[in-house]
Amino acid sequence: MNFEALFTAKLNGLHEEHRYRVFTELERRAGSFPRAKRYAGENVSDVTVWCSNDYLGMGQHPKVIEAMHGALDLCGAGAGGTRNISGTNHNHVILERELADLHAKEAALLFTSGYVSNWATLGTLGANIPNCVILSDEGNHASMIEGIRHSRAEKRIFKHNDPADLDRILSEYGPERSKIVAFESVYSMDGDIAPIGEILAVAEKHRAMTYLDEVHAVGLYGPRGGGIAEREGLMDRITVIEGTLGKAFGIAGGYIAASTNFVDFIRSFASGFIFTTALPPVVTAGAIASIRHLKVSQFERARHQERVRKLRSRLEAKGIPTLPSPSHIVPVMVCDAAKCKWISDILLDRYGIYIQPINYPTVPRKTERLRITPSPLHTDADIDHLVHALSELWSQCALTRAVA
Repeated sequence: MNFEALFTAKLNGLHEEHRYRVFTELERRAGSFPRAKRYAGENVSDVTVWCSNDYLGMGQHPKVIEAMHGALDLCGAGAGGTRNISGTNHNHVILERELADLHAKEAALLFTSGYVSNWATLGTLGANIPNCVILSDEGNHASMIEGIRHSRAEKRIFKHNDPADLDRILSEYGPERSKIVAFESVYSMDGDIAPIGEILAVAEKHRAMTYLDEVHAVGLYGPRGGGIAEREGLMDRITVIEGTLGKAFGIAGGYIAASTNFVDFIRSFASGFIFTTALPPVVTAGAIASIRHLKVSQFERARHQERVRKLRSRLEAKGIPTLPSPSHIVPVMVCDAAKCKWISDILLDRYGIYIQPINYPTVPRKTERLRITPSPLHTDADIDHLVHALSELWSQCALTRAVA
């Protein structure tokens, strides 16, 4: 086979469908988020970032930066190995205690990313629990899908956020089957929120384990940032909560929180944990500082929600169509791959606004969008500039405006 020709043909197909991904080269500047430097060949320009998952700007917070400097001076750069050989640092233990406390669970376990925590945990559960069937929401993230597939357990997909369909499928299995219901709280592309209480009621009726991905909710919701389940008083009814340190907490890494035995089981059997070099102490120190701050501070969450409301109101006034959602994610619906890419490019080149286009396969075809994530650090002037630019480009593209 001519492998180079195959690669070329595949890549050409992405270009033709206007879904070839271009990585914009940025340099975040400490203390100036959401501003960044953009590098394009020999040209360097200032841009405003509107699509970061550092939802609260905690990656720039002085307490976080100070903690990371201290850990770097104290511990050096790397972890030294995998956790089971030479890589368990005191900060790992402290961070896992903080995470267990955040979710009111007995224990927690760190992974190198949220993707790995989903893949390793679901894969390990499905592969080791006898006679297991995993019920997966059709909107679940790729990391959950891959973990379930890797487990080789039976998989059933229930309609998105539909407890009745979940109940229908679970009713097909008797009490002899081991059942896991895997779903998310906030879905990152549409911004919708799962009916967690209703899903838990169905799972409890059928004696199923529940696995909740809170990666787009931790830090942002609940009185201490424990996520949607904390906000709704449901954490005690969930078997395992999975989260990330790389979004609202502003650092990197993933984790699970559950019972002591559950966590020890995953620690002992998950290859994605056992054979991976541990997170550096400098990273865990930053996460500890971020989590501790957000457990007690309401300012970031309140300001964040206010910025989201203001942006949505301004877009609505201009007739820029967005998907209605109760979360912090603002999807601006272009519904055309070529125009979505064109608008993204012009926003960056002409207006100094960075928003990546979201195309297939991340979202279905004809639902292409600009996924906007306001932060507490975006100003009124930033919002005005963004809305003005989108309104101009909407007219240039002859796109339909929403009717108020």
